[in-house]
Amino acid sequence: MVLKLYATSTVSSGKGIVALVLAEKQIPFQLVLVDMGAKEHKTPEYLTKHPFGQVPVIDDDGFILYESRAICRYLAEKYADQGTALLPKSLKERALVEQAASVELANFFPAVMKILKESVGKARRGLPIDQALVDESLAELSAKLDVYEVILGKQKYLAGDDFTIADVFHYAVAPFLAEGGIDIMTSKERPNVARWWNELISRPAWVKLRAEGIKGTIN
Repeated sequence: MVLKLYATSTVSSGKGIVALVLAEKQIPFQLVLVDMGAKEHKTPEYLTKHPFGQVPVIDDDGFILYESRAICRYLAEKYADQGTALLPKSLKERALVEQAASVELANFFPAVMKILKESVGKARRGLPIDQALVDESLAELSAKLDVYEVILGKQKYLAGDDFTIADVFHYAVAPFLAEGGIDIMTSKERPNVARWWNELISRPAWVKLRAEGIKGTIN
């Protein structure tokens, strides 16, 4: 049975990183579009798949899994020998990936979300922006990226010299900073961060996703 991805076609947040892993791993899948406007994600049937009523969800021959980072780990593990190797095999290398992934979730993601909610989010809704709060949040993210600069000065990617799911997780929210006119990810002040981020957003799988949106490979 072909793997099913329940999501929308837009490349953003959790569904974006799952779609990227599917592309990097060359995993055939069927996209089951969820009409968020029609509240399909809140129907009793859908809630049996995702009790919080969100996307994405995968159905792998009856095995239902939600939460994007969990899905990414599952796919990277199941298809370890297919496409891009996103998880190393040795215990110590895997621990370094989990370390970097934890840093993303505990430090990077919250800092970026504060900025996006106050700037991009409010701008889209036509609401007044608290610039002082944006500046405070930018300072917080800058401090996190200063540490990234040190790490990336010693290695190519966040968990070592190979591209892994720890890097993938950053695609969930970071691309929206540039869309909001915030170029902090490619600032000349942090050449190692800029080199890393420019390489990530130039990966062919990501470029294609951004251009075409999420499309299943099997109808």
